Amino acid sequence: MNAPFPKATIEGYPRVGANRELKRALEAYWSGKIDAETFESAAHSLRLDTYARLRDLGLNEDYAIPADVAYYDHVLETALTVGAVQGETLDDEFRLARGNADSAPLEMTKWFDTNYHYIVPEIADDQTFNARPQRVLKIVEEARNAGHAVRPVLVGPVTLLALSKQADGSSTQPLEHLDAVVDSYISVLEQLHAAGVEWVQLNEPALVADLAAADDAALAQALQSAYRRILAAEKRPQVYLTTPYGSVRKGLDAINELQPEAVQVDLSVGTLALDPSYLERVAGLKSHLSAGLVDGRNVWAANLRDLRAKLETLPGASVTTSVSLQHVPHTVEAETSLPIDVANWFSFANEKVREVVALSSGPLAAPEAYAQADRAVRTRAESARTHNEAVQNRTAQLPEGEVQRQPLFAERNEAQKALGLPLLPSTTIGSFPQTQEIRAARAAHRKGTLSDAAYVDALRDEVKQVIELQERLGLDVLVHGEPERNDMVQYFAELLDGFVVTENGWVQSYGSRCTRPPIVVGDISRPQAMTVEWARYAQSLSEKHVKGMLTGPVTILAWSFVRDDVHQSVSADQLGVALADEVRDLEEAGIDIIQIDEPALRELLPLREQDRKAYLDWAVRSFRLVALEAKPTTQIHTHLCYSEFGQIIDAVAGLDADVTSIEAARSRMELLEDIDDKFHSEIGPGIYDIHSPRIPSVAEMAELIRAALRNVPVERLWINPDCGLKTRGYDETEASLRNMVLAREEVLSSLVPA
Repeated sequence: MNAPFPKATIEGYPRVGANRELKRALEAYWSGKIDAETFESAAHSLRLDTYARLRDLGLNEDYAIPADVAYYDHVLETALTVGAVQGETLDDEFRLARGNADSAPLEMTKWFDTNYHYIVPEIADDQTFNARPQRVLKIVEEARNAGHAVRPVLVGPVTLLALSKQADGSSTQPLEHLDAVVDSYISVLEQLHAAGVEWVQLNEPALVADLAAADDAALAQALQSAYRRILAAEKRPQVYLTTPYGSVRKGLDAINELQPEAVQVDLSVGTLALDPSYLERVAGLKSHLSAGLVDGRNVWAANLRDLRAKLETLPGASVTTSVSLQHVPHTVEAETSLPIDVANWFSFANEKVREVVALSSGPLAAPEAYAQADRAVRTRAESARTHNEAVQNRTAQLPEGEVQRQPLFAERNEAQKALGLPLLPSTTIGSFPQTQEIRAARAAHRKGTLSDAAYVDALRDEVKQVIELQERLGLDVLVHGEPERNDMVQYFAELLDGFVVTENGWVQSYGSRCTRPPIVVGDISRPQAMTVEWARYAQSLSEKHVKGMLTGPVTILAWSFVRDDVHQSVSADQLGVALADEVRDLEEAGIDIIQIDEPALRELLPLREQDRKAYLDWAVRSFRLVALEAKPTTQIHTHLCYSEFGQIIDAVAGLDADVTSIEAARSRMELLEDIDDKFHSEIGPGIYDIHSPRIPSVAEMAELIRAALRNVPVERLWINPDCGLKTRGYDETEASLRNMVLAREEVLSSLVPA
């Protein structure tokens, strides 16, 4: 007899561990401090601990717990499982994700409109898909031995191929390999069935997006083609088809025709705001419905009464989260320093599991949960933290619609020749390695065991060494290295009014990389200058230009948990004018090159084409507000990474920066093919990938510079890495930057006769 689908479940759970156990194990293995067996043991313990925690939180039905586990990335691990990429060992997996001395890594890019990054499989014309279900079978078996019937999770075949790319030299699109990859999925499912698994989760978020690889109609057709065969397989688990991150449009009819045993739909407030009729449409699905009512992407406590009302329009539906809980921290219970008046407003992963369980149980079965939710809604609405009249009055005076820096770029470009920069100027993106000594000093200062003066001295020593290193290497425009910044967003959040920050609110960005997104709780303002003293000090150490470094308003919002009581454009305008004050103070301090980083501009891009213009309009406006009053002689830089540049080329041009640096190394300058006459700024395409520990050679970087010159005139080209160097070590950083400068000199010597 087939197991029924559980009444309460979730789509996934944070994978790094409540204390970042996976991060520590990964980095220990990569550094050679532990062997593969020890690493596997640590990951095994983390998985079993997670299953036990979720059962204790109320997910106690068979198959209520998803085995959503991955050592580095779930897309990569699914690709390995079905043979979309080739690899047998642990080191093979990490070679694909991180590269090594002999091999560059696969490309990495954003996972839908989140701050999570996935590894992009490359599909060749002669690709063979050989099922390798051993990893999934092992996970199932170890869970069963510990008393848990878990639900294996794979990225579905349509999404896997829609998010892949053609291998170099290939002529076929990844989706043309659908039949072959489905054969592999069927083989994996057959072996799961043989192992006694009764439910498997196949994630198909591609159905909620307008993708470059295929439109809605093509994705719906691919879904029908793939799942008609999968569901017809005689020996397979029951299929739980999930559609997180938005609403399904044309694919909904295909799902209804296919009738998988269970279907998850995203019914979060954000999704229903963009598609108000979605709740009514999904009510007609013939499959068992799993209603994603609890928002898995934000941290506000749910209004359980409102969600219960929606659930009652879906008789018989199970309750789940809108997306995997990998996008939120583990638990509010780990936070001891949140202001007491706001702490009960929040719901992290564990709290969201409790919300799911309470909703599935009904109000009479969970009165305490409903009473707590009522208190959170009421106290937040009544709080004086939320609104600042002075901030609201200031932004009310701003002009509506588009704002434009004066004079226009051509005149500014001419004025900025006074900066005296050479041809092919070299620089870095901003951060330098955060050494163990700096981290220890920060921790000691936070605990009160290191005085303010001693902490500042330690940071100044680090800045001095960073400046000296850059001068020794021969870089043209320097940075101070940002040793004072724990994170490029949290640093500003701690200095701006309107935010609160967490102690343990870690969220995985990729691999072992985690961030602590701050939380926007109210109107935003700048009490005092935030970066000026460090910029002034760094500039005093060199005759070369030192860039002032700011994080832009869109990125601050993208990498924070934002308010749900006002539109994001309201907070963006508030950040725009706050950062404009910082630009003015930097100019007064003698800083004439200022970088306003916007690596997340693409990240917030709505998944549907029809919603994108409105977003890009307010996003571009907020950036322009920051630089609106900058002097013509002040060179404004911006930085974007993992941006799918072609999708937002008009918006990037619209930022009206003087210099734009972009990630381009992994894609080998493919992004630059989208540049056209409307894109007027100078360009700094990254010529080496900082997310990999490998040190690229001079020849390799020179080749990329020459590739860039095929699309960018020499007078507009800058030389820089892909991104900041915070996560790298000093030895590899120095070696890579030395090779970068030598590559620049090699190319320059071939362009300018001696």
